Amino acid sequence: MGIDNQTWVREFILLGFSGDWDTQVTLFVLFLVTYMVTVLGNFLIVLLIRLDSRLHTPMYFFLTNLSLVDVSYATSIVPQMLVHFLAKCKVISYMSCAAQLFFSLGLGGIEFVLLAVMAYDRYVAVCDPLRYSVIMHGGLCTRLVITSWVSGSINSLMQTTITFHLPMCTNKFIDHISCELLAVVRLACVDTSSNEIVIMVSSIVLLMTPFCLVLLSYIKIISTILKIQSTEGRKKAFQTCASHLTVVVLCYGMTIFTYIQPHSSPSVLQEKLISIFYAILMPMLNPMIYSVRNKEVKGAWQKLLGQLSGLMSKLAS
Repeated sequence: MGIDNQTWVREFILLGFSGDWDTQVTLFVLFLVTYMVTVLGNFLIVLLIRLDSRLHTPMYFFLTNLSLVDVSYATSIVPQMLVHFLAKCKVISYMSCAAQLFFSLGLGGIEFVLLAVMAYDRYVAVCDPLRYSVIMHGGLCTRLVITSWVSGSINSLMQTTITFHLPMCTNKFIDHISCELLAVVRLACVDTSSNEIVIMVSSIVLLMTPFCLVLLSYIKIISTILKIQSTEGRKKAFQTCASHLTVVVLCYGMTIFTYIQPHSSPSVLQEKLISIFYAILMPMLNPMIYSVRNKEVKGAWQKLLGQLSGLMSKLAS
């Protein structure tokens, strides 16, 4: 039967996690609290960096962008998911689905490139510290951030356009929590081999290329650290990279596992759990990782809390 004779869908139904009402209410409360912590945590990190002049460095300029990306990514998925937890009919319009895919895919891509940029920043800080301020000047940092945003957005626009040009016919049930790329592609009533090839190529370009740059940066960083004579010096050098390295391991791991081989991708349940990890847990964990494992951020928190305590004491007296 030809495609022209098929009925095209104008909306989709997201199947989500469970049809049980009690389970959905529990998940609603859990994810709502987590989302609020995510927004608050990232907002406080951005505010702290803005207020403390000691944090006006390239590393924290990149961290500000990372926090903005995390909040935006969570916002592209979580609010709609919360509404659907309490809705009987979990409908999302065709255009809303396309918009959600565009923003979530774009912001995810931006984060991967941004993490590679941050790895380069750490490489310069450890391997060429005397020229750090000369190399990582404001103009370069701005261009690197713009490159991250533009590359992620272009990839997302291409993927979204190709995906939503597929004929979806009468199949409108998306077995996922959101309009995720592979879940939408599976709805097509035509052969999607070419789409899967595009996904793989895109993954190599926007995921594996930054990952290889991160890997190369850390090979050079570790090599440099091992050449440092004093134990204290090695410890200090490693601490400058610890937070970023932790985020890199968490962020790249599951995405490589999910997208690099579409034909051997995880089960639908695993895909949903991975989406939850990136939409809720990663954006919440990032500010915590940078706060707990970073002495400069902890020092800035202590300074800010001390100032607030002093202000409150004056107001009380």
